[in-house]
Amino acid sequence: MNLKRQQHPREALDRLVIERLLQEDMSDYNLAELGRLLIRYEGFPGAEGIKTQLANILERWGLTETELFERTRAIHAKGGIYKVGSNKREDWT
Repeated sequence: MNLKRQQHPREALDRLVIERLLQEDMSDYNLAELGRLLIRYEGFPGAEGIKTQLANILERWGLTETELFERTRAIHAKGGIYKVGSNKREDWT
């Protein structure tokens, strides 16, 4: 089955986040952002460049996807990573 390649509606904004992640070090917030984007683009028919960049960030930080999600589950269990009223708003759409 040949799936039509699509452009994700959030791709332009996500590229800005990815550029920041490529420049910054690993932090709880950046781990959460990377996990969020990996979930967003998993199985999406297109955005190969974004998927490649996300994989590169994982490799640069020395993590597997499984390790990333273990860490982000712990981060989210503590809560407050996307605090209401901060400059960083939650974005799962």
